[in-house]
Amino acid sequence: MISLSLPSPAKLPVPRVKPNNQPSRQNLPPSSTSVNHRKSRFHSLEDRLVRHLDAGHLRKAMSTLDIMSQEGTHPDLISYSLLLKSCIRSNNFQLGKLVHDYLTQSGLELDSVILNSLISLYSKCGEWDKANFVFECMGDKRDLVSWSALISCYSNNRMEFEAINTYIDMLNYGFYPNEYCYTAVIRACSNKDNVSLGEIIFGSLMKSGYFNSHVCVGCALIDMFVKGSGDFDSAYKVFDKMNEKNIVTWTLLISRLQQFGYSRDAINLFITMVLSGYSPDRYTMSGVVSACAELGLLSAGQQLHSWAIKSGLVLDVCVGCSLVDMYAKCTMDGSMGDSRKVFDRMSDHNVMSWTAIITGYVQSGECDKEAIELFLVMIEGQVKPNHFTFSGILKACANLFDLCMGEQVYAYAVKLGLASVNCVGNSLISMYARCGNMENARKAFNILFDKNLISYNTIVNAYANSLNSEEAFKFFNEIEDTGTQVDAFTFASLLSGASSIGAIGKGEQIHALILKSGFKSNLHISNALISMYSRCGDIEAAFQVFSGMEDRNVVSWTSMVTGFAKHGFAAKALETFHNMLEAGVRPNEITYIAVLSACSHVGLISEGWKHFKSMNVEHGIVPRMEHYACMVDLLGRSGCLEEAMEFINSMPFKADALVLRTFLGACRVHGNIDLGKHAAKMILAQDPNDPAAHILLSNLYASTGQWDEVAEIRKNMKERNLTKEAGCSWIEVENKVHKFYVGDTSHSQVVEIYDELDQLALEIKELGYVPNTDFVLHDVEEEQKEQYLFQHSEKIAVAFGFISTSKSKPIRVFKNLRVCGDCHTAFKYFSIARGREIVVRDSNRFHHFKDGKCSCNDYW
Repeated sequence: MISLSLPSPAKLPVPRVKPNNQPSRQNLPPSSTSVNHRKSRFHSLEDRLVRHLDAGHLRKAMSTLDIMSQEGTHPDLISYSLLLKSCIRSNNFQLGKLVHDYLTQSGLELDSVILNSLISLYSKCGEWDKANFVFECMGDKRDLVSWSALISCYSNNRMEFEAINTYIDMLNYGFYPNEYCYTAVIRACSNKDNVSLGEIIFGSLMKSGYFNSHVCVGCALIDMFVKGSGDFDSAYKVFDKMNEKNIVTWTLLISRLQQFGYSRDAINLFITMVLSGYSPDRYTMSGVVSACAELGLLSAGQQLHSWAIKSGLVLDVCVGCSLVDMYAKCTMDGSMGDSRKVFDRMSDHNVMSWTAIITGYVQSGECDKEAIELFLVMIEGQVKPNHFTFSGILKACANLFDLCMGEQVYAYAVKLGLASVNCVGNSLISMYARCGNMENARKAFNILFDKNLISYNTIVNAYANSLNSEEAFKFFNEIEDTGTQVDAFTFASLLSGASSIGAIGKGEQIHALILKSGFKSNLHISNALISMYSRCGDIEAAFQVFSGMEDRNVVSWTSMVTGFAKHGFAAKALETFHNMLEAGVRPNEITYIAVLSACSHVGLISEGWKHFKSMNVEHGIVPRMEHYACMVDLLGRSGCLEEAMEFINSMPFKADALVLRTFLGACRVHGNIDLGKHAAKMILAQDPNDPAAHILLSNLYASTGQWDEVAEIRKNMKERNLTKEAGCSWIEVENKVHKFYVGDTSHSQVVEIYDELDQLALEIKELGYVPNTDFVLHDVEEEQKEQYLFQHSEKIAVAFGFISTSKSKPIRVFKNLRVCGDCHTAFKYFSIARGREIVVRDSNRFHHFKDGKCSCNDYW
């Protein structure tokens, strides 16, 4: 054990009392009448001081002390002790320091009671150095209370090393700890670095018999086991063995369960608490409402809201903020109506409540403008935003791609001195990255004064999502160079970056690093690996990761169902979903999107209807817009356009652009101009500047040769400055991503690529391929149309794959738009001509071409 020697005990200097320099009228002792009057006056003032303290009038008591000082008298140590304790209890530390000044002027010899109170005073106001000075000056006046107060001081000020060493010194000086001393030192051990020492102290505590001496001891132990090592089993054992429990004890364990992700356990413990006869306070209510928010338990949250109203707790700002957050997270349709009602009914708004409602609007997905409007209302009033408010608003600006507003918000954060706070700087990095300005994102990272792991994760994630995996890996290496331990989010960000561009080589490298770093069993990373392999086209590797997982949550199962659905393996997707239900895992909204997509990709109409109807009946999941879009896609792909339109008209809310664009795309596939025009009008009525609707309608006219209408739409788009998203395809070769556009000639191997395309064209025509010029949406000659077909970006990418990759590996190509119908046919012939498997991921799904067949069975 480490022992620190203390400096030699010293006594507090006794300040001199200023002499009265005014000479008396006669150098004679005062008369007995004068002395009696002064004594009477002194006792009168001291009695008044004590009466003020008893009545809780601290400032009046201080005024009395001031009068006594002016008259050259001072109360006794007992009165000073009462004054100090009153200042500490009321958290009026400035008045407490003033009492200390009066004590110094009094010239009284301070006893251990007063000195211990001074240690406690400076401890609570964060001035640990002054508390330590008082302690060191006490000399032989130190007692167990003094040692406990100093240990508590260090623990409160996050100086755990000093707290533990002071505890060891105390033992060396022959003092034995009591319950308060144990509580203080155990709090210092409530972290990963010191928990092993805490377990040793726990052994000493059990031998001493102080375990059940006070509830604060048990609370400190619960916190140590949870915060130090995430050991909830030991925390529960401590909780169960405590003879005395109060509302603080129950609330502590409920809050820690919720904070560490065990929300359902937190709710169950809350129910046990209530059944045991305890009434929740505002902290209990806030914790359990937050647990409901994390689990999406709207009904339970509403019952707690009712309880809070009846008990009056709803008036508390912490409870109000939790309810705002709960309604924001639990709403099925992204509506913020209930959250806003709670917010508007709160009698008092502080920065917490404003931040809660603003964050709710940002997290709801489509209310970023409303969040900014609320922020403007907030700053017009008396409440100043804090760093969490700025972080939320910068995210809203990122979601809106509003760089100008984001920079104004950041300037205001600079003005308030909050720009250097990590969460603000991290949000600024993310905002610049989301707005496509990686140069400024890099600058925002560089100017961060104190970069933490979240800062590094943010910049890694920014580069990964901007398809610059090389820079992402550079920062990953920089994290390791700083000696900072990377976490699951770092690896998940790198995997996300790899999957977004289909860079399976990079993904495999990251997987190797994960195995090396010991994160193999991490649930979050395993889920990210499933998603990465699936999105990179290797569904077998994704399933291998899934099969090797010891523990799976709803994200794991949903990722696997989604993977099978996207790859067109509907039977496997539905089988996995069935296994999920048998395993007792409750599906969520995203799971059902995957299930309905699986049905859509193979035309399982009756199966799709069954799951759409059962999601609410069996699992209480109210269908959202995305679920309706899946059903429209299912009906539309199957050619049931009239039924799909009837379904749209019967929706409980107005169909958005996603649903209508899905239907318009189906009209394009099946050549139904009338219904297509109707859908386009519905979209443009909502948003006249929706480029996708113009493009889909233009393609619909082009597919039937109505070139005048095509020209009119294109003219209209030009006048509105609407641009079509450029189609591009890319392929990863030797850890480098090669991107191609239609008719691309910029690649260094352009000659070899087009030579390969020419050769392929000859070979597949001999195999029976006939170019389908209906997919050329330009009014040109047939010969030129055929030439256009072989300049499509996906054909160029596949040809490059043939000349630059090993014949033993599949070619994996990715496209940002729907794959062309002619390319789809050509790739089936390519797979025969070259004897290679070709995997193509477009905006909707994967196509596996092998031996002249596609996994979609031409149903896409």
